[in-house]
Amino acid sequence: MIEMQGVYKTYPNGVTALNGIDVMIEQGEFVYVVGPSGAGKSTFIKLIFREEKPSKGSINVNNKDLLTMKWKDVPYLRRDIGVVFQDFKLLPNFTVYENVAFALEVIEESPKAMRKRVMEVLDQVGLKNKARFIPDELSGGEQQRVAIARAIVNHPSLLIADEPTGNLDPDTSWEIMRILEEINASGTTIIMATHSKEIVNTIKKRVIAIEDGLIARDEHRGEYGYEI
Repeated sequence: MIEMQGVYKTYPNGVTALNGIDVMIEQGEFVYVVGPSGAGKSTFIKLIFREEKPSKGSINVNNKDLLTMKWKDVPYLRRDIGVVFQDFKLLPNFTVYENVAFALEVIEESPKAMRKRVMEVLDQVGLKNKARFIPDELSGGEQQRVAIARAIVNHPSLLIADEPTGNLDPDTSWEIMRILEEINASGTTIIMATHSKEIVNTIKKRVIAIEDGLIARDEHRGEYGYEI
């Protein structure tokens, strides 16, 4: 569960990204975050996994107060949050297997359990046969699937996807969305920032639209609502 109350964020350069956000997202929801460029979407997402702190207000994620959380506790928060980025952020000299396993090495998972879990998630995203490839040997869509596998290998309760289809062709984008829907169906909450009007309008989910640092719309089975 995610709850924000009266959240403001002003950066050191004086730019105010969020102007008073109030929102609650329940466990198991699939939420699109949409809005014009510069509206505050990225800041909204970064606050959830504590890459940024609010200037004012309260944020509670999985019963943890992010405003008062000590820095040493942030890694424990993030163990329950998977993050997928537009540009994949894979380790270029690591194999597919090693990229995914890295998330389990951090929590000192046993080698036997690690191998079992890594191969499970690679199978889930359709890349079990490419475990020994390095990122440069994969297509963009395959790299994004590796990134998703890495993000879910810890069984996170929450998956944040920041423009996960932004660099992909339409066919590959739909494949990524199919995988995200399967992950959501298993009970994982998904928050996806996107500029894809077609995806939002076709795969109907909750839509939170952010404009000028405020929530302009919050609709169940909403639409994109912007011209591209």
